[in-house]
Amino acid sequence: RLVWRHGLLFEGEDSRRFRLAISGDPEIEGAKPSDLLPLALASCLAYDVVIVLKKKRQEMRGLVAVVESEQEDVAPLRFLRITLRFEVTGAIEAAAADRALELAEKNCPVLASLSPSVDVVHLYLRRIELTADRARSR
Repeated sequence: RLVWRHGLLFEGEDSRRFRLAISGDPEIEGAKPSDLLPLALASCLAYDVVIVLKKKRQEMRGLVAVVESEQEDVAPLRFLRITLRFEVTGAIEAAAADRALELAEKNCPVLASLSPSVDVVHLYLRRIELTADRARSR
């Protein structure tokens, strides 16, 4: 559900009734509408990565998805490429991380909806190993 509030401010509501401010005006607080598509892709993939790593009993301490997108220069500004880089912190085995991303790519409905018209690139996990000493110093 999407409700217009005023100006270029809308309130979106998802299937679980979570509300989100969406704004096409940079002066009004809210998510930029076109930014929601790359974020939906990143969160869809990250969700499965976390589930798989937990099932594989990996000691994941954090996950950040760095998202970059490229759009056409002329309207309708279609997405050409979305680049994602996953940064996972913790004691993660390389094979487990690779498998987690492989399964996420296979099961993500957002990725399936974008492919092949949008080039999704650099889907990889960067594993950052934390030793006990380094973890304590943070």
